[in-house]
Amino acid sequence: MFCIMVKNEVKLGCREQYLSIMKENARASVQHEPGCYVFDVLTSQQDDHHFYLYEIYADEEALEQHKQTPHYLASRTGLADIVEAVSVIRCDVVERN
Repeated sequence: MFCIMVKNEVKLGCREQYLSIMKENARASVQHEPGCYVFDVLTSQQDDHHFYLYEIYADEEALEQHKQTPHYLASRTGLADIVEAVSVIRCDVVERN
């Protein structure tokens, strides 16, 4: 299994817009993508405009397939003007309980 952890820094005043878009993307990913096992949207306790995404996929190919889905592509359009910075950590999952 394969995991990515994404940090998104969102423009001030765009918190609710970001959450609306990202929660829909996360929900659709888990419901409609057999290779997407987990897609959690997390908020920082220190800064309410910093968000983290915790995503587990069957493999890196499943992540690449995720990036071709209509819900992912729609989220990119909606987030384009509100996300100021993105960082990604890529990991292999050792064990999932």
